[in-house]
Order: sequence, then structure tokens, then C-alpha cells
Amino acid sequence: MKDVVIALDQGTTSSRALAVDREGKVVASAQREFAQHYPQAGWVEHDPREILESQFAVMEEVLAQTGGARAIGITNQRETTVLWDRSTGEAVHPAIVWQDRRTDWICASLEPHAALFTERTGLRLDPYFSGTKLKWLLDHVPGARERAAAGELAFGTIDAWLVWHLTGGRRHVTDASNASRTLMFDIHGQCWDRELLRLLDIPVEVLPEVVDSSGVVGETQSGIPIAGIAGDQHAALFGQGCCEPGMAKNTYGTGCFLLMQTGAEPVPSKNNLLTTVAWRIDGKVSYALEGSIFVAGAVVRWLRDEMGIVASSAEVDERAAEVEDSGGLVIVPAFAGLGAPHWDPKARGLAIGMTRGTNRSHFCRAALESIAFQSAELVRCMEKDSGRAMTALRVDGGATRSDLLMQIQADLLGVPVVRPENVETTAMGAALLAGLGVGFWKSAEEVAAGADKRFEPAGEGQAVRWRNWNRAVELAKGWG
Repeated sequence: MKDVVIALDQGTTSSRALAVDREGKVVASAQREFAQHYPQAGWVEHDPREILESQFAVMEEVLAQTGGARAIGITNQRETTVLWDRSTGEAVHPAIVWQDRRTDWICASLEPHAALFTERTGLRLDPYFSGTKLKWLLDHVPGARERAAAGELAFGTIDAWLVWHLTGGRRHVTDASNASRTLMFDIHGQCWDRELLRLLDIPVEVLPEVVDSSGVVGETQSGIPIAGIAGDQHAALFGQGCCEPGMAKNTYGTGCFLLMQTGAEPVPSKNNLLTTVAWRIDGKVSYALEGSIFVAGAVVRWLRDEMGIVASSAEVDERAAEVEDSGGLVIVPAFAGLGAPHWDPKARGLAIGMTRGTNRSHFCRAALESIAFQSAELVRCMEKDSGRAMTALRVDGGATRSDLLMQIQADLLGVPVVRPENVETTAMGAALLAGLGVGFWKSAEEVAAGADKRFEPAGEGQAVRWRNWNRAVELAKGWG
């Protein structure tokens, strides 16, 4: 059963592998969670070795079921930053996760150059992105700056880290979608920007080669071509079939990410969204507008792991359905600051509106509503930037399995929410890019995702809920 493509989906909380056949069906899969580390307030780290071991383990598990594969595609948590020794392949520091806020002061020091960073990269000066994380590592790991300049160290987001080890250290590459999330890449000229590197004090010797998102970039040590790479949200956009300008999707994972494909020209945002590379294929770039929410599905894990309000993620849905609304409780899950459209790294989580009657069910309902409110804010901004009214929202990601969340989302937006048969469109996008890269499929339309369920808006009287949400967000800002 070698007539499959394998997608490696390296996420924020787990590593997965899926085998996809020619009809676009998932015929084998495996998943492993790995540890999250919080060494200080606002800091989030991963063990790069544990990421490798978990990802390789699920890959081998799937390969054992399929007997091989025609190609491998990689999709990854994007801005998470790794710095490693080229000779040993070992990381010199824990990976700094995209949610980490330790570089807030670096961003503040670069504020006089904020317009230049936005003009070149389409991004904002925010700790979210990789460039300031890499600067922090070079400044704080003993001898790192000198070793990087001498070519002894390699920087990469998780895709580059995986490719390096899959190829036995033969390839140090990242694709254009991941490069566009670093604050160091000129999305217009498609190259590392020397002026921005100078401002960040980062030597070019440490950076990977930037390659297309589809096409063979190397082989695993067992001889399987690595033929597709894309950041998770870009892969999901591709997996949802959003190949025409104006098509958009929202992914509900650890964070929440709304992307609209804008075609061959980048569209600057006037509403605090990001302009990013969607993908690059055969040297041709497609761009996207993006709204990024730092904490979405992670609020459910917070209820489970930190608060002990529920014993499982599935219980959140069950308890939330026990009440008609949140009873006036509003949760703003700004645990890692607020992303688009607020961009406040000093915002902190808030729960307000509690009474003596507030119970666990209200907390669960408010948590789901917090995901939907944040996403609805992004839709409003994207409609203004694009000049297009959204007639339906395509959705994907693990949290979309919640019918209740999807109905809440449709009610808040006032438009239908459309969920595909396979909500794992991130992995499907990586598989598609790899399959196209080796001719396994001739076009993405061959395995287009079909709709599973359509949630029609039914709720009324949203004005009071919106007013309470906006008041709570303002209270959460600037707290840290």
C-alpha cells in the first residue's frame, strides 16, 4: 500500500502523521502529545528533541501501516524558533514557542522602525514572530552570536528543524510561507532582507535557504522525497481549496487563524491584520491576509489542565450545552497577550461578570464564546480590508468538531459556517502540496474537500453580548 502521501503535522501540543490515498482519504494516522514548559510568566518553551522524537515516532507508526509512501509533506506550528549546532544536530536552547512573550522589550526598542518592518514583511513588531526570538537566543546563549556568524549554528522554524533531521543534516531549508513569518523576509522581493537583519543584529549565515512550498527539496534517509512544506495556516488554506482570490477559511486549533487568499499581489491591511505569503509554487507567489488569535482551543485545555473545571475536552461541550448562555460571564483568554486586531502583548486573561450563581457550565459556555467572539472580530476586519462581505465561513481544525461552537459562531457572524468532511485540512494541505510536487496528483481539485455540515445563523439580540465582550477586552488590555 505504498500509493499514499504522508503528511507530518507538527502542531503546538502534538505531533501527528496521516497517510492520504489518491482519493484524498486518510487511510492511516497516529498522534502523540508532548510537554509544554512555562519557565517564567509569559514564557513558553518546547523541547526540540521531544518534538523530533514524537514526530518521528508517529511517522514510523504510519509507515509501518502503509509499507511506504510516494512523498512526505510537512506542516508546522509556524513562528516557534529553534537554534541548533550544525555539527551535532542538537539544539543549543529549548525552542521558543510562538506564544512566548519574552521579546516584548526587543519589539519596543525597534518601534522607530515599525513601519519599515511592516512594509517589507507584512507583519507587525510583536513577540509572536521569529526574528526577535532568534535575536534573544543569540544574545542569551553563551557564544551563540560568534558561532552563528562563523556558520556553526543553524536557525529554523519547526519545518526546517524537521527537514534537517529527516535528511540527516543534508538540507537546511524553509519554505516561503514559513519564511514570511520571521520578520526577516522581504515578501515582495522573496529574499532575506539585509536591512532588517542589521536592525535585528542577526547574521545571514545562520538562516536557511528559502524554497517553494511544493516540489522536492530533499529525501529522507530511507529515500522518501520531501516534496511539500507550508506553515500550518497556509496549509489549511490550501487544503480548504482556497485557490482563488477572495476565498477564506478559519482554523480553530490551539490558536485561531483566519486567512483570505488575495492572489498574486499583497494587500496591505488598514485594520490591523497581517499580509503574508500564502504559498509559493513554481516560483509564483500567492498572498493572503491573516488575522491571528493566540488562544482559542487552548482555553479549553486551560479549563481542563490548569483549572480542573472539566476532566476532558469533550466535557466542555457537554457542560456548555447545559445552559442557554454564559449567564453574563465573559472570558477574555489573553494568556499570551492579544493578537489581531488589538496587538497588545501586555493584555492578560480576564473573567468578569460572575455572580453567586455562576457555575462550571457557565465557564465552559463563556470559553466557547470567547473563541467565537475573537474570530468574529477578525471577519469584520477582513471584510473592511478586502471590500468583500463574507457570505459563508469555511472552517477547519480540531475545535470545529464542536457543533455548539460552530452554531455560536454562525449566530455571532450572521452568516453560515461550513465545516468540511475532513476537518484536518492542515494535514491535507501538506499532503496536497507534496503530492503535487511529485506528480501524485495533477491538481488540488482532484481531492477537493466536501462539506460535512452547514450551520445557519439563528440567534438574535447579539448587540448586548457584543457590548459586554468589547468592554471586557478593553479591561484586559495593558495589564501585564
